[in-house]
Parts: sequence; structure tokens; C-alpha cells
Amino acid sequence: MADNTARREFLRLAGKGAATGMLLPGLAAAQSGPAQATAAQSASRDGKPLRIPPAVWNVRASDAAGDGKTIDTPAINSLIERAAHAGGGLIWFPPGIYACYSIHLRSNVALYLDAGAVILAADAPPSGGYDHPESNQPWEAYQDFGHNHWHNSLIWGEDLQNISITGPGRIWGRGLSKGRGSGPDANTPGVANKAIALKNCRSVILRDFQILQGGHFGILATGVNNLTIDNLTIDTNRDGMDIDCCRNVRISNCTVNSPWDDGICLKSSYALGRAVLTEDVTVSNCFVTAGYELGSVLDGTFRRFPDGTPVARQGRIKLGTESAGGFRNIAISNCVLDGCKGLALETVDGGLLEEVAISNITLRSITDTPLFLRLGRRMRAPQGSSIGTLNRVLIDNIVSYDCASPLPVMIMGVPDHPVADIRINNLYLHHRPAAPASQASAAPPEQQTLYPEANRFGPMPSQGFFIRHARNITIANTEIACASADGRPFFALADVNDIDLFRVRMRAPEPAPRFLLQDVRELRISACRGMADQNISWVKNRVI
Repeated sequence: MADNTARREFLRLAGKGAATGMLLPGLAAAQSGPAQATAAQSASRDGKPLRIPPAVWNVRASDAAGDGKTIDTPAINSLIERAAHAGGGLIWFPPGIYACYSIHLRSNVALYLDAGAVILAADAPPSGGYDHPESNQPWEAYQDFGHNHWHNSLIWGEDLQNISITGPGRIWGRGLSKGRGSGPDANTPGVANKAIALKNCRSVILRDFQILQGGHFGILATGVNNLTIDNLTIDTNRDGMDIDCCRNVRISNCTVNSPWDDGICLKSSYALGRAVLTEDVTVSNCFVTAGYELGSVLDGTFRRFPDGTPVARQGRIKLGTESAGGFRNIAISNCVLDGCKGLALETVDGGLLEEVAISNITLRSITDTPLFLRLGRRMRAPQGSSIGTLNRVLIDNIVSYDCASPLPVMIMGVPDHPVADIRINNLYLHHRPAAPASQASAAPPEQQTLYPEANRFGPMPSQGFFIRHARNITIANTEIACASADGRPFFALADVNDIDLFRVRMRAPEPAPRFLLQDVRELRISACRGMADQNISWVKNRVI
């Protein structure tokens, strides 16, 4: 019965076409000791010898102790090499705690973490330990240390195909560096800073397992095409997952608690030595938060941080900051964000950001702006790179309630490079803290070359939307509400051309101005409660 269950699981993981040949020898012999068995068994096809590898390779039969103390890396890596040499197979981790340094993935080899199996990132010793970070010169100046190296990881693979890590087990990055603050220093040889790192791979599946305390990155995938990430739970001390320069990616049904950095982050760095788009990506049915103590999402206790705890409350779903190549054909849908930052779309290093659709998102107790769209000119890219573009973004069916920040939705380009073709529909905005009417005179700095974080622009002159350097904007069927009296206008528009506001409801406990307009052209206001329809061809400076 157990053999049949494992057989079905392997077929599901590896795909029927690839797995059929592997399964012919049967699982019983493989589970009883594939390390002692011959690397392959003989068969014949049309009279010619055919070597068929065992289906499942048991790490315990390859002298992995699984006791949480013995370093099991040599046994595991040896078994992975044997499976790869035999043509592929599934590496089975039965229940146990496998203390490891760097595990090397290989093409056509799947790792399966059974219930109760934990791959533990061991503490780095004074010498030896994890694989050293490989050189990524001359491109290292264009992204930070974490994005430049892959080998200094608990589990890594490069130039591979047809690989997977699946199963209900856990990856625990206890000994990993988080890249800053206390703990191991990622720049020290022998120290690792990522739970899983993949570079230039294709046909990859990551499914069903957990990551606890994943270091700087729970998952870093760079140049990975045909990537599926499904049903992961990541409870971590920096980034949950970073998808960089990847194509055809499906992220679904994941839970990410990342109080100290981004939760699900798409990037497009220069780490591959060229500008590469991240494109054809869907993110769906995910829960992202930064509101819970480390480990409490995994154990189901969901312990909130006590009031006053100095935690960044990052979390969020984000495109950027690394954006030398850009983003295209991105769909984000049916996600819940709670106690973290909001949605951020950023291109500041010369890449494009276009054809993005966001729908059916709930945001609760967000810690800064619910929506942040930013085109900038930081330009972490080779000299001579031109400023990017941010066009054609559709945002629909968004609820943001009890926002813990007075920051409005922020949509910003830079002079002579406007954000364009933005459609926002069916949006509900509710924020708790208010700002005085005197803040309406605030003039946020351009900050064209700085890191694009919403709180770096200082006080905002509006409570609902701040839009600057933008063209062809539509906002429809939207409500803006504040829990207490906010004296700022609902909208602040500066250098905006061609904007339609339709059925926008602006609610406040006390009357407040509706619009602060500076150099606005072709503004059309219609069906907005409490306001007459208006068509404004041009206005230099006016409060309505």
C-alpha cells in the first residue's frame, strides 16, 4: 500500500512522461536501499540494452543520519549525484532532521520532503561550511550582494532542467545569514544567506513544503523559465521569494509572513550580465503578511507583535526595486495582504513596466500606501542606459481598510517621463490616522535617483491620491474614507494630463477640499457625489 502511494506521488511530481520509465523497477527495492543497489537495472527494448534507474532514492539508506546533529550533506549530495548519473529520480527524505551545508541540485532529480522531514541549515563552522559565493564580476555593482551569488545557499542549482522540491516537509534556515543586523555575516566565506537559490534553470516545481527563517531570501530564482511555486508556507526573517529575470512563472496558493522584508517580490536585475525582462507571471490566491512573530504562522498560533515592537512590517507584493530589464505581462489576483505594506509597482533602473493587471485584492491594516506606482531614475544599470517606462496598468476590485498610514495612493513619474495609461476601478480606501489641513501645502520632493520607498517623499498633501507626472489616467467607482477628520484634499494632482474621475465618492467626518490641482490639463469629473460635473482644459493652481 505504501509503495502504491509513493508511486502515485512520484508520477504526480515528475510528470507521467518522464516518470514512467523510472518506476518500472518498483519502489520497494529502492526504498530498502538504493545506495547499495546498482545505479541502474537492465532491460531491453527492440533487443537493445536499456538502463532504467531506481524510482526513489532514500537518503537514510545513503548514511544520512537525520538526527539534527550529524552533517548529512556528503551523504545527500552523493546520492543526488548517483541519481543524476543514473538518469534521474526522486530523492526521498523520510522523517528526521537533516543538518546540512550546501545541497547541490542536479537535472532530472527531484527532492521529496516527507511529513516530519526537516532540512536544517546548520550553523557555519569556523572553516568549511557552505559553498563560497561565486564571482559575478563585472556585474556586481548593479545589485546588492544577495542578488549576485547563488552558491552560498542551503540548496542551490545552476544551468539545470526538470527539477523539483516538493512534499509536506520543512526547510529550516536556522544557520543562515539574513544579510544584515545580528547573526552570521553573509560576506564571511562558508556562511550562506539563502534557503533556495536557482540560476539559469528551466522546468522547476516548488510545491507544498514550508520554509522557516529563510535567511536573506527564502527563494531566489534568477533566469528561471517555466517555474511553478505552489502551496508553500514561508515564515521568514527577510524576503519570502524573489523572482528575478524569469519567464512563465506561476505563483499560487502561498502563505508568506515576512515582517522584515518583502513577501513576494518580482525583480529584473542586471545579475545575468544583461537586461532581462521578468514576464508572463501570475500571482494568485496568496496570503501575504508582516504582522506575526517569526514561526507563529507555521505553527498556527498567529501571534501578533506586541505594541511598540520595532519591526519593519514589510511583507507586501512588489515589482522592483531592481528593474534594469523590466516587467511585462504580469497578473496578480485573489490575494490577501494583512498588516504589511501595500502593492508596489516600481521601475527605476531603466526597464519597462507594462501590461500589468491587478484584481480582487484585500488589504487590511496596511502600514504605508495601499498602492505605490513609481517610475524613477535610480539607474543601477550600465552607463548610458535610458530611463524606463511605466504604462498600461489595470487595477480593479481592491479593498483597503483600516490603513495604519496617512499616505495616499501614490502614482508618480519624473519630469518629462510620465506614468501613462493607468485604469483604477472599484477601489475602496479607508485610512485610520489623519493629517491636519496645514499639510495640504506640503511639496513632496522629486527624489528621482533615490531608492523608491513611499515614506521617503515626506508628508503628503492629500489623503486619497497623489498623482504627479502622469498621462491618461482613469479612476472610477472609487470611495475614499477616513476614520477621523483629515484636513487634506482627497486628490493632489501635479503635472497631470488627461484624467477622468467617474463616480468617485469622497467621505470625511468634517468637510475637506476635494482637489488640489497644479498644472493639470484635460480633467473630467463626472457623477461624483456632491459635485457638479466639470471639464477643465487647463489649470495652473487651484483648490476645489
